[in-house]
Amino acid sequence: MRNRPLFALSDDASAVSRWTYEISRRYQHVTDMTGFRGGTAVGFLFLMLLASSFKVSSSYSIISCQGIKCGPGYRCGSCPALGKPRPFCMRGKATIPTTVIGNLPFNKYSWLATHNSFSNTNAPLVSGVQRVTFYNQDDTVTTQLMNGVRGLMLDMYDFKGDVWLCHSPGGFCFSHTAFQPAINTLKEVEAFLARNPTEIVTIIIEDNVRTPHALTKLFTNAGLKKYWFPVSKMPQNGEDWPTVNQMVQLNHRLLVFSSVATKETREGIGYQWKYFLENEAGDAGLRPGRCPNRKESKPLNSKTASLVLMNFYTSLPSGDVVCKEHSAPLADMIRTCYRAAANRMPNFVAVDFYLRSGGGGVFDALDVMNGQGLCGCNNISACQPGRPFGSCKKV
Repeated sequence: MRNRPLFALSDDASAVSRWTYEISRRYQHVTDMTGFRGGTAVGFLFLMLLASSFKVSSSYSIISCQGIKCGPGYRCGSCPALGKPRPFCMRGKATIPTTVIGNLPFNKYSWLATHNSFSNTNAPLVSGVQRVTFYNQDDTVTTQLMNGVRGLMLDMYDFKGDVWLCHSPGGFCFSHTAFQPAINTLKEVEAFLARNPTEIVTIIIEDNVRTPHALTKLFTNAGLKKYWFPVSKMPQNGEDWPTVNQMVQLNHRLLVFSSVATKETREGIGYQWKYFLENEAGDAGLRPGRCPNRKESKPLNSKTASLVLMNFYTSLPSGDVVCKEHSAPLADMIRTCYRAAANRMPNFVAVDFYLRSGGGGVFDALDVMNGQGLCGCNNISACQPGRPFGSCKKV
């Protein structure tokens, strides 16, 4: 018997807090005035000063977890935005869906992705230069992968004669917006894939690299070409991808996509908008009841691409309130985007500060998505491998 309908998670209000709305409203005003979206460094710095004036924090309030012991897969934290200022145990690891239901096409699964995966609040400074940019995550890419993140969104730029990860306006990297050479992060990915021979990782590049074949050289030097999923085998017109078992057997366990179309023919890197459908990023994608596609993307209900990515993060990241958004508002948006994509579950959910929540967070949401998508149950823990779709055990 099939369980409850899609995302019957909570009746809590899903409206974004007034404080977050005011920040976002002023953010939009500043981008309109300064042309930040057009790429001016002055607009970027002015926006940072605005953020500082509002004390937009990217770290938790200091709390004491002394005496609190969280079980496996859980971590100690707090969420004052949800009225939970005292420390409690919240989920910190994803269920890897292929360990429950295996041998389905890759595009049938839902995976956790991190927006600006490299933008870590604890990232060391570059040559002592004070970094002036936004932060989007709390931990390293290695830790993200260990916690079940399988989609990495990386911004790559030409910088210092190399390819760097940078969070910067206008397609150019600066010392005050740079994080580190991209090869450092890619070597983390290589080490993870080497240690975990059944796992598949997807990298989506916001590509500002103009040097010819620099990305080819980068991935080769990082030792990742042996895991490369070839463009020639990517489904061209929205067909199913190979099964995860086939991908593992062939060692095609790294999918790489670029935002630049010419990189597909010149460097063998899949063109993102040929294979992905996406909703609008930032505040424009968070309006309740709407899931508009990005201007680069075809409509979400298009049948010509088989991967759907749902962006769920504010234009101005705020670590202090995101724990509230990773509850009812996230479930509401997944429901909305599911309908907008012609009843297709998003394959990736991209978030900021993925660890922060009021309890189950993005991890619980993904368990519901994979349960309903893979076996017709309201949670992946209710799936019964080998049984008909909709045969659910009580959990």
